[in-house]
Amino acid sequence: LVLKASAPLIDNRGKIIGVLYGAVLLNNNFEIVDRVKEIVYKGEKYQGIDIGTATIFLYDLRVSTNVLEANGRRAIGTRVSREVRQAVLIEGQSWVDRAFVVRDWYITAYDPICNIEGQIIGILYVGMLERPYIDLRNKVMMTFAGMAGLSAIILLIILFSITSSIIHPVKSLAEATKRIANGDLNHKVVIPYRDEIGELAQSFNQMTENLKKANQKLLQWGKTLEKRVEERTRELKEAQDSLIQSAKLASLGKMAAGVAHEINNPLTSILLNTHLLLESLEPDDPRRESLEMIAEETTRCASIVKGLLEFARQSPPKKRKTDINSLLLNTVKLLENQAAFQNIEIKKNLAPDLPPLELDSNKVKQVFWNMMINAAEAMPRGGTLAITTRLSTDKNDKKHVEIIFSDTGIGIPKENIPKLFDPFFTTKVSGTGLGLAVSYGIIKQHKGNIQVESQVGRGSTFIISLPVEKEDRRQGGSHE
Repeated sequence: LVLKASAPLIDNRGKIIGVLYGAVLLNNNFEIVDRVKEIVYKGEKYQGIDIGTATIFLYDLRVSTNVLEANGRRAIGTRVSREVRQAVLIEGQSWVDRAFVVRDWYITAYDPICNIEGQIIGILYVGMLERPYIDLRNKVMMTFAGMAGLSAIILLIILFSITSSIIHPVKSLAEATKRIANGDLNHKVVIPYRDEIGELAQSFNQMTENLKKANQKLLQWGKTLEKRVEERTRELKEAQDSLIQSAKLASLGKMAAGVAHEINNPLTSILLNTHLLLESLEPDDPRRESLEMIAEETTRCASIVKGLLEFARQSPPKKRKTDINSLLLNTVKLLENQAAFQNIEIKKNLAPDLPPLELDSNKVKQVFWNMMINAAEAMPRGGTLAITTRLSTDKNDKKHVEIIFSDTGIGIPKENIPKLFDPFFTTKVSGTGLGLAVSYGIIKQHKGNIQVESQVGRGSTFIISLPVEKEDRRQGGSHE
């Protein structure tokens, strides 16, 4: 195996006048492999054996190596194993694994040596003696095993000593606990010790006495308190849910306003310049399709920004007396001829003589609009949208007008219902998740509420409840 090199000879005029050619025979030349061992492994030995070795193979035959045979001679002329020969010489892959080299196990790496034409003509090998690591592993394992065994013995001795001194008092306390749990509140624990266990026994007896007194009071108040707690818990949960939702809307509103203002101007600039570029292009220009896509997506982003701004503003409602049925009919009239409602039958069941409500008609119309649009999107193949109004009275004898939107669409999974009014929550591909959040905020501004009932595959019902102010409880309204 020969390592060759050549370089051109150039005169002072830059002309090539010859070639300088040199070669080094690697067979029985140990300078390279010994230099590798010295640099990488620094001549370290373990039990008289070199930790690291290096070898150069001519095809599968060792021609230069510092791997020693049992007699101390270099293992020149020995061959590589069958597995390494197959992987490196035949398949041309590197081979890294533990291997038995001449007389010891090594952690080895073999890489093919190729000539200038890319043909594999040999192998370069480096290896580290495995025995130091095996011995260290065994030593560490024996040390840990000894420490674990000794620790276990010490712990058993300590545990036996401690449990012997407390097991009897603990048994007495356990027995007393069982008797008290069975209702024997007159039982006392007798433990003669004055240590912590004795103090525990005294506290236990005092606790039993207190339980006996408290039990009599609890029995008297139990039934009444249970009913009160249930009612109060329900009220607190409703109040807490409302506060959490309001806080989320307020926080996200501030964030949304900032984000919307920051990105609105760049979007407007992108959209304007895109349309200008489209006007300057020929109809068959290959760039037109990409620009149209940019314009479409920018327009969609602009609508999202618009929704963010609407969500963020939450301006106070400008209330005036409004006939809720007339407001509904106007909204239906605007929507029922749109394409999304062509296959949808709208049924109106509006209660007559509903009292007029103090509300911001534009804001509430936006809520009705969102409800109807969502219902249409839930019925892509058509269906029925039923709109109902009615007067109801809650448990506190307060009157409310309820507006009910019921569709026969795909329904809403049960786990999604609590998240419907969260900003940015949507299950639609093109939705922003702001419509219901904005609607929820508007209804809350009017001191109302929205409830949702839904079954997957059967449809959904949204119930909007708006309070009737005392001065507005009078006859009026239109019906159909």
